Amino acid sequence: MGFSDTELSRDVFLGGRLAIWQPLRGYRAATDPVLLAAAVAARPGQAVLELGCGAGVALLALGVRVPGLRLSGLERQADYAALARRNAAANGLEADILTGDLAEMPQALRGQSFDQVLANPPYYPPGAPAAQDAGRAAALREETPLGDWIDAGLKRLKSGGWLSVIHLAERLPAILAALEGRAGAVAVRPLCAREGRAAGRVLVQARKGARAPFRLLPPLVLHEGAAHLGDGDDFTRAAQAILREGQALDWA
Repeated sequence: MGFSDTELSRDVFLGGRLAIWQPLRGYRAATDPVLLAAAVAARPGQAVLELGCGAGVALLALGVRVPGLRLSGLERQADYAALARRNAAANGLEADILTGDLAEMPQALRGQSFDQVLANPPYYPPGAPAAQDAGRAAALREETPLGDWIDAGLKRLKSGGWLSVIHLAERLPAILAALEGRAGAVAVRPLCAREGRAAGRVLVQARKGARAPFRLLPPLVLHEGAAHLGDGDDFTRAAQAILREGQALDWA
């Protein structure tokens, strides 16, 4: 059926360079998709696929940062896939958004391979309490196992292509296990809310078929100070460069 305009808000990302229609109730993108987009080291002319693209924030943020990409997205919720198409057109970007489930990969994608695949799989396990909104529940609660997300991403990559994933830090062992023997040059960038705190999320990058050693990089600290003290955001300068200015994440 899709969303009516009264059910949507139009929110800006990347300091206003990207405007996204998303539901007032349901899954609403915040910083994670933008951080994921920043992690993808794409070059103009490359083919990029996002698995579970939702309303398109990560895929389109990458398209804004790197012109000339061939953008594709897969989203199993038809109303969110329609939003991703609308958002691509509204931002002057071409993107092929397919409605389908990565557990039963659409035939149109099975015959393609990509230079870059990115994904923000659902964070919470199958037994976690479900959100009241069905769209939010589907986006946040795992139904397809995390290992299947990694498997689907690797299968769609060209040899030497790169997989980029954002997830909870506690799921890092499962991600690394799914990559074992199939991808190398694995790098992990922990994401910490504030200095001195444990990482809550991780960005993971891996190259299909590579043999380079694993790297654990210093964390990206997102907020200044020990606590949030007032109105407005308190992002660190490094986080602002990514979230507001559209800079790429440093994997060095």
